Amino acid sequence: MKKEAVTRYPINPLSKARWSPRAFAQTLPGTDTLLSLFEAARWAPSAMNEQPWRFIIGIKPAPGWHLIFDTLMAPNQIWAKEAPVLMVVCSKNHFGNDGTLNLTAAYDTGQAVAHLSIEAMNQSLYVHQMGGFFPEKAITLLEIPEGFQPLVVIAIGYYGDPESLPEPYKQREFAPRTRKEPGEIVYDSKFGQPFIQLP
Repeated sequence: MKKEAVTRYPINPLSKARWSPRAFAQTLPGTDTLLSLFEAARWAPSAMNEQPWRFIIGIKPAPGWHLIFDTLMAPNQIWAKEAPVLMVVCSKNHFGNDGTLNLTAAYDTGQAVAHLSIEAMNQSLYVHQMGGFFPEKAITLLEIPEGFQPLVVIAIGYYGDPESLPEPYKQREFAPRTRKEPGEIVYDSKFGQPFIQLP
């Protein structure tokens, strides 16, 4: 199923096609395919070229997959159990050169994941990012050292059968995609003053 964004202005086809499904096929992506995702993330911009992102990946049926799955909150476990790849995304909180706090670490890590997400579409893969997990549990189970913050868990895989999803997830899979209008998120000169005056 394709759910291309209905855009007001032209954007690149991969961004238009990107969405976050819950229906995943059991087919495992090849190692080289996954490495292309991480290569895209590797070249994302970051403050002082710190590259604060770290990815902990679990591929079915390896133990790492089950450890990551166990960090998910119950509503996400219902559908994520079908995803062949699960990944925890962490950010390093301090700069490596002087140990000072990196205030843009999470922002930069988000950019890396955005690059990864677009490359996933290029590789015919989909990703679904989840904030519904237990960070402290991830720290314990995955032995994440002090100074690194787990931010999200991501499901990665090829698209599966949406009919296999239980409700309400199946309904969400078929629901149209929506976004705020440009004038609601882009301001001109002052906060709250829309850059684009929509009719």
